[in-house]
Amino acid sequence: MLQSKLFTKIERSFPKDEEALNARFLERAGFIYKNSAGVYSYLPLGWRVIKKISDIVREEMDAIGGQEIFMAALHDKRYLKATGRWDVEVVFKVIEGDKREPSFNISWTHEEVIAEIAKKYVNSYRDLPFAAYQIQTKFRNEPRAKSGLLRGREFLMKDLYSFHESEEDLSRYYEEVGKAYIKVFGRCGLKAFYTLAAGGEFTASNTHEFQVASEVGEDTIFACSSCMYAENSEVSKLKDGGKCPKCGEKIKETKSIEIGNIFPLGTKYSEAFNLNFLDKEGNKKLVVMGSYGIGVSRLMATAVEVSHDEKGIIWPEAIAPFRVHLLALGESSAKDIYNDLQNKDVEVLYDDRDVSPGEKLVESDLIGLPFRAVVSNKTGNMIEVKRRNEKESKLMDKKEFIKIVS
Repeated sequence: MLQSKLFTKIERSFPKDEEALNARFLERAGFIYKNSAGVYSYLPLGWRVIKKISDIVREEMDAIGGQEIFMAALHDKRYLKATGRWDVEVVFKVIEGDKREPSFNISWTHEEVIAEIAKKYVNSYRDLPFAAYQIQTKFRNEPRAKSGLLRGREFLMKDLYSFHESEEDLSRYYEEVGKAYIKVFGRCGLKAFYTLAAGGEFTASNTHEFQVASEVGEDTIFACSSCMYAENSEVSKLKDGGKCPKCGEKIKETKSIEIGNIFPLGTKYSEAFNLNFLDKEGNKKLVVMGSYGIGVSRLMATAVEVSHDEKGIIWPEAIAPFRVHLLALGESSAKDIYNDLQNKDVEVLYDDRDVSPGEKLVESDLIGLPFRAVVSNKTGNMIEVKRRNEKESKLMDKKEFIKIVS
């Protein structure tokens, strides 16, 4: 893509109303636009990152048998009334027409909706197990909208729901999803702790979260960096400096950001919607459910929080909006290199703008693509190549450069 055609522009200073580093970098670099507290729009660069993350999530959910769907975001109040969650604080309620009382809510979760959908199609044990997921916008009446994309009123989430004939089969799939989540986060360049946690509004039993160590995180965990096991401080009896119950190595107390969670729902929602099936003996039983979430937009913010320097973002390669930032400083052969990269299917942002070399270099660091390639009269027939996560640059000929970035 030609940077001169990108309708967004780099801001000269950080936004004054943002304290969170992810929001400061992402807004200034033109990845997102703040509409109001906790509500953001994704601009071309930011949406490319979201699509990269979403593609990774889809691949790993498909690999464990997930079937992608897209559910309604506007829910009749009967759904949450059935499970006693209509009056949960975070629910955004909608008043219909000239009625005095709200009769709908906009989605903050979909357990009730998917349970009712499943009821239409599940009759026998032969219809189980199955899993369905979606990537959709969620809405939460968040009284403390802050920290950029880490705590919003509107955000993108992947939610997966599984349906089983027994607790044993749910446990099997629950572990399978946990392993898939570790793959998702690893591919996104994030090292996540598998964390024992409480159930909250979703289930009465213990659940698991996936936490990334970060000083800006709102959670506190007791974590083992050897086996990546952790416990949320809300439920943990572990102590800083103690031994990990899984591997015996040292436990460390740390702040963290939650980027995913998995819930063994049991029969809570099946009971509310009479979601039953006939087993092999012809006995009617309740379907056992599981729920599994990943904050897609939160993943984007977390990557920025843990991967940056004083100059800007350092994108993990798999989710960077482009692989190469090609900078033309003065008259050069950059256009030919740009065409060659495109012919090799290398994603490249070509800074062809008529601005100063210093401005291009500073903005390139802020945007944070994995490779920066500078072509100028000074480099001649060579290309000055620098990885964003390294300090030194190297001179390469075009053939060597294209081989590396391809």
